[in-house]
Amino acid sequence: MRPRIRVAAYVIRHRGLPELLVFDHVDAPGAGTQIPAGGVRPGEELDEAVLREVREETGLRAATVMGQTTVEDKPHPDTGQPRRTTFFHLAAPAESPDAWVHRVQGQDSDAGMVFSCRFLALPMTTPLADHQDAWLGCIDENWATRSST
Repeated sequence: MRPRIRVAAYVIRHRGLPELLVFDHVDAPGAGTQIPAGGVRPGEELDEAVLREVREETGLRAATVMGQTTVEDKPHPDTGQPRRTTFFHLAAPAESPDAWVHRVQGQDSDAGMVFSCRFLALPMTTPLADHQDAWLGCIDENWATRSST
């Protein structure tokens, strides 16, 4: 069986210290704190898909793709179905809001869900749902210098 192709976004805002964009499901608090992630549509490039997922799930439109972090082959935690997730590092402007509530847009299964979004200081003190934080250490620490030049 072929894996479901997915993307996930480590959206980092830098205000002296790095902060990670995360969200919680307002109507499903048991889902845990997560980063933007989702499936890649047929014919869609991975970098386009990760920007779309960030826009759809958080409403943030000003993120910039800095690069690919890693590729993870791991079954879905509930169904066991195979999935391949490409994690990306994105930069958010320093003037991005600290927190906001967003209703998910788009045509995917999460359309209409309400997410409470916020930037969380790094390093984190608690893990993300489904171990989504596992690859945070792979982000190039020099990204802020590259993004400002």
